[in-house]
Amino acid sequence: MIPRYARPDAVDIWSPQTKYKIWFEIEAHAADAMAQLGVIPKAAAQAIWKGGKDAIWDSDRIDEIERTTKHDVIAFLTHVSEVVGAEARFLHQGMTSSDVLDTCLSVQLVRAADMLMEDVDLVLAALKKRALEHKLTPTVGRSHGIHAEPTTFGLKLAGHYAEFARNKERLAMARFEVATCAISGAVGTFANVDPRVEAYVAEKMGLAVEPVSTQVIPRDRHAAYFATLAVVASSVERLAVEIRHLQRTEVLEAEEPFDPGQKGSSAMPHKRNPILTENLTGLARLVRSAVVPALENVALWHERDISHSSVERGIGPDATIHLDFALRRLASVVDRLMIYPANMEKNLDRLGGLVHSQRVMLALTQKNVSREDAYAAVQGNAMKVWRGEGRFIDFLKADPIVSRAIPDAELEALFDNAYHFKHVDTVFARVFGPA
Repeated sequence: MIPRYARPDAVDIWSPQTKYKIWFEIEAHAADAMAQLGVIPKAAAQAIWKGGKDAIWDSDRIDEIERTTKHDVIAFLTHVSEVVGAEARFLHQGMTSSDVLDTCLSVQLVRAADMLMEDVDLVLAALKKRALEHKLTPTVGRSHGIHAEPTTFGLKLAGHYAEFARNKERLAMARFEVATCAISGAVGTFANVDPRVEAYVAEKMGLAVEPVSTQVIPRDRHAAYFATLAVVASSVERLAVEIRHLQRTEVLEAEEPFDPGQKGSSAMPHKRNPILTENLTGLARLVRSAVVPALENVALWHERDISHSSVERGIGPDATIHLDFALRRLASVVDRLMIYPANMEKNLDRLGGLVHSQRVMLALTQKNVSREDAYAAVQGNAMKVWRGEGRFIDFLKADPIVSRAIPDAELEALFDNAYHFKHVDTVFARVFGPA
């Protein structure tokens, strides 16, 4: 995790104190269930909660113990004994370290997913506000980076809104899939811990019971979770790249916010660089880098190994913290995005009406001109415009194939940008609901 790209709320999910608090809760809830089943004294379970519920766990002390034990959960349990006292001997009856570690990881990933869905809500709110604001702001649509046909800036943003709405659903599904608890003991047979303990702990921790844990929660769940984060990150990058292109000097249809006192270059005082969206592109790459290790974690040896452990200690915090930061930054960029409709109009007219070539071609086909001849006539005149030889409509009026089929006034009407926006309301209703 890079502190530069981390918010305190996200970091806290993965802090040692949070982790140890969750570990204690798992162990203490299990003790409660065992006490109800008569496995351990009820007084012991009560003493465990009394001694540890509000404890501040000493990370340095736990690390010190682990240097000897070479086992983090044993080090923690030893420290719990130091804090709680003799009754702590009743903790961890029939449990394995994976029961604690995997259930804790589920809790942390669930909390991270909840945070990320809140972040997506911020992005959605910003996109909706700006999309409605520019619902009918004409701009040129591009394919392959080349001018294609007119669209509106609001439609551009509406498309991104729909994508992030899907991403929220994906995050909800990833949260559901990873929210399982395993308290099944060695190799997952429940030989020394009653399944009712697992059910009790799962309910208390807000999780579902893992149907079959082979001592670990199956890592296909985690792989799907991190793959979902990668998809969200790619959506962040898609919008970031769009903004970066629109901010290019030759385009300048939209621009990142540039705050008072901000500097764009150490060498060139005139620069206003798209550093925020470039940063979002980089963060998206970081988040996606978690996917392959998460997929490779699925194939563990037999009932359990720990080859996944070191991976998850890295990708869990890194991917969730950096995606949280990226989503918050993206929401701010969209909310404060500087939009230049005059430049959009200028760029839309830059090719002198070539963006209406399809409409002219279709009109010719409606006048009994074959599609092949219509295409050839329109393209031939368009290429003259590409070469800078004149205006598209003038060439079309002078073309015998076109002029015989379409009167001048009717031809000129084909160059109306508004024609392309007649279904904007339909699209907006699909995306945002009825107005």
